[in-house]
Amino acid sequence: QVQLVESGGGLVQAGGSLSVSCAASGNILGINTWGWYRQPPGKQREFVAAIISGSNTNYADSVKGRFTISRDNAKNTVYLQMNSLKALDTAVYYCYARKGTIVNWGQGTQVTVSS
Repeated sequence: QVQLVESGGGLVQAGGSLSVSCAASGNILGINTWGWYRQPPGKQREFVAAIISGSNTNYADSVKGRFTISRDNAKNTVYLQMNSLKALDTAVYYCYARKGTIVNWGQGTQVTVSS
């Protein structure tokens, strides 16, 4: 079992920056994909970014050039640095970790961008 705990969400003005973190614990061996999804108010959860096999990154078109995903292996923590935030980025952000066909999720952290 893998436990994921997000932190760092909050309220920020449009154009500002925010970083969210996801600390992992438990049986993390064999996890090959770490990433983030988000769920805007009244909408379905959507992909944001992922880091695969430790180095390859993938981003949703809506966040390319503004968001950066990274991982600190020593701390078992994944980060999402969000710059040039827009009101449309307002959502609950969830981190996830995939091991084969098994996906574990964090509880989510709220990010609110005021316009």
